Amino acid sequence: MEQQTSAAGCGSEMQTSVINLDGLKPSVSCHPTVERWRVEDIMALFELPFNDLLHRAQTVHREHFDPNAVQVSTLLSIKTGGCSEDCGYCPQAARYHTDVENEPLMQLDEVLAAAKAAKESGASRFCMGAAWRGPKQRDLEPVLKMISEVKAMGLQTCATLGMLKDGQAEQLKEAGLDYYNHNLDTAPEFYGDVITTRTYQDRLDTLDRVRSVDINVCCGGIIGMGESRAQRAGLIAQLANMEQPPESVPINLLTQVEGTPLHGTEALDPLEFVRTIAIARITMPTSFVRLSAGRQSMGEAVQTLCFHAGANSIFYGEKLLTTGNPEVEADNALFGKLGLKKI
Repeated sequence: MEQQTSAAGCGSEMQTSVINLDGLKPSVSCHPTVERWRVEDIMALFELPFNDLLHRAQTVHREHFDPNAVQVSTLLSIKTGGCSEDCGYCPQAARYHTDVENEPLMQLDEVLAAAKAAKESGASRFCMGAAWRGPKQRDLEPVLKMISEVKAMGLQTCATLGMLKDGQAEQLKEAGLDYYNHNLDTAPEFYGDVITTRTYQDRLDTLDRVRSVDINVCCGGIIGMGESRAQRAGLIAQLANMEQPPESVPINLLTQVEGTPLHGTEALDPLEFVRTIAIARITMPTSFVRLSAGRQSMGEAVQTLCFHAGANSIFYGEKLLTTGNPEVEADNALFGKLGLKKI
């Protein structure tokens, strides 16, 4: 739901200035304005011996987090299929022939029942995703009600609804939204190989709207789409060099779906994925680094390495939008083996 665009789209300073609901506050931009990490520095991390890299990541992780605690989120697709975008990885794009049907927005009672089940299963955050390029006001109204009702259940709330227009982030904040997810997906120089219907700058603009009203940012990318290691480093640099890095950084492994353009892409070496997790942890030491899509294909050993490398958040439940996710029982069993507790 969440590539031809020009890297020049990110090359100019953004001037977003939105009034915060709590009063005037300095705008914090998600545009990478501070070069804390050069791409060549991140590449040097990728080239470290594996054990040295994991030791460094684990050291950073322990400085900022309980190493045996994992934040648990559940993601529900409240509006599936029929998206007008052309994201090459996404089975929800209307132009691709996949098994995903165009479905209407879920009813409030269905969403609340799913949120209740998620909470009972141990999730602390409930994420609602809609396959839109961006919500129209008539789309947003029922979602605002969902957010407020889920918030009243004692869950943290998160939404991923596509690009936001002026004023929409304020409405989401007022409804009680805690996190907004809008991924950059990949490095600017590879983006146009994957998506052509929105630009990198479009994504940065939405993130700035979110940040300016004091909603937490959930922003990461997808690994294994055919990008080079340098391009993976470029994605990490974009995220780590934001004026305020995302509070939550989902690192997705491409889940290949027949009918999408990226189906048939050469599979990524699992240890390269673990390296990416470790580097996200080192470069964004206070962010939650989340194992997201693709976890089902990793198996327990690779997931364990990811936790050791600094991943401390997962999506939990039977469905992750339109691709499978490890069942709750399997996750609980792995947590038990590793002595991990859910937060």
